[in-house]
Amino acid sequence: MKKEKALVWFRRDLRDHDHAALSAALAEAQAVYCVFVFDRDILDALPSRRDRRVHFIRESLVELDTALRASGGGLIVRHGRADQEIPALARQLGVSAVYTNRDYEPAAKQRDARVAETLRGEGVDFHDFKDQAVFDGNEVLTQAGNPFSVFTPYKNAWLKRLTVADSAEWPCRGQFAGAESAGVPTLVELGFAPTDLDELGIRPGMSGARELWDDFRQGRIERYGALRDFPAVKGVSYLSVHLRFGTIGIRELVRTALKAGDSTWLNELIWRDFYFMILDHFPHVVGSAFKPAYDAVRWDDWPAGLAAWQDGRTGYPLVDAAMRQLKHSGWMHNRLRMIVASFLSKDLGIDWRLGERYFAERLNDFDLSANNGGWQWAASTGCDAQPYFRIFNPVTQSERFDPDGRFIRRYVPELAKVANKYIHAPWRMGRMEQESIGVVIGRDYPAPIVDHAAAREKTLARYAIVKK
Repeated sequence: MKKEKALVWFRRDLRDHDHAALSAALAEAQAVYCVFVFDRDILDALPSRRDRRVHFIRESLVELDTALRASGGGLIVRHGRADQEIPALARQLGVSAVYTNRDYEPAAKQRDARVAETLRGEGVDFHDFKDQAVFDGNEVLTQAGNPFSVFTPYKNAWLKRLTVADSAEWPCRGQFAGAESAGVPTLVELGFAPTDLDELGIRPGMSGARELWDDFRQGRIERYGALRDFPAVKGVSYLSVHLRFGTIGIRELVRTALKAGDSTWLNELIWRDFYFMILDHFPHVVGSAFKPAYDAVRWDDWPAGLAAWQDGRTGYPLVDAAMRQLKHSGWMHNRLRMIVASFLSKDLGIDWRLGERYFAERLNDFDLSANNGGWQWAASTGCDAQPYFRIFNPVTQSERFDPDGRFIRRYVPELAKVANKYIHAPWRMGRMEQESIGVVIGRDYPAPIVDHAAAREKTLARYAIVKK
């Protein structure tokens, strides 16, 4: 027998299709309300009132509300503490159950536990569903029944476990309940200011996700493996912010990857599940090394070095271009994320957590699991990480992945006149050549903040404590 009324709590799943919680609620209840909470526990901690992510969410909610209203429903929007707002709204509406999709971040799991406990005390069921991951919980384990800590065997087990049903679309058909007419509050009403999403060409919502996805899958997905490492080339999907906020579902991407036969793109989606799994099973990674022995590594306290890295003034062109891209757009190419993370931790000797925190503030697509996993990989402190003695050389990485300096010249325009042979290491130019093109190292562009060869030896010594 169907429940009379239910409430679906949207979080990082801002779409009206292929939505696990919405599908279940519509199948099990006679009338379904929908809600999103601008959670003050999250928003009040943001360092700026001009945050692209809040802007992206707000615009995506406007589109979601419109879509839900076209189906006879609508979106109820609240601004407050979610662990208070959800039980209060459930009480007000008289629903018998709240449905939502799972989040794997420790703070979110604690919040959901509080909400569930409050609801149970009032006789309201709380149901959570797997939606942002293909597999979660204990669905993919080692033969000994433990969580994986190495990607390749996890990937093999993930693929072996995958069936057609795991990537099938969740139908969202049923009876919605009408929402209040207030609609979605403006950014100003939320205490935020508009950002430059339009100028950057970032289109929020399901329509924005669909536009990028269609562009990628109609001609580029087959070349992803060949093009993905070159930041000057349009080789990646640019869907990360849409995956982060769920304006597109993971299952559709997996189905397409399987159909296209592109294992490289599929691997990236599996890495996403892998990092969700790590965060879910090993919450100590928030603030600590996955491998406890690496917490003994002593990092340098170097505020000026950190500031130079943040501002793109290290004297290493590809590193600086990447950091300026991040500051300008809130996005960074994945290959560059690895390079700049390695540079901070292994060339500058600065604690990876400071870089992780800076990315968390700046990235439009910030996702705790992937951000933490990527930083710990680069710093060699994480699961299945780069061995500590493998240290990216910022010059050879530049030569390999931006061979003509196209990306560098875009974000470091002061080097525009530098010849290709010097663009990756402009300090190698003679003084007369520097003068002739108006690019004097130390005046027009910084000299290298560290010597890579010397920094490498220092890093090997720094990590030697791990061997002991």
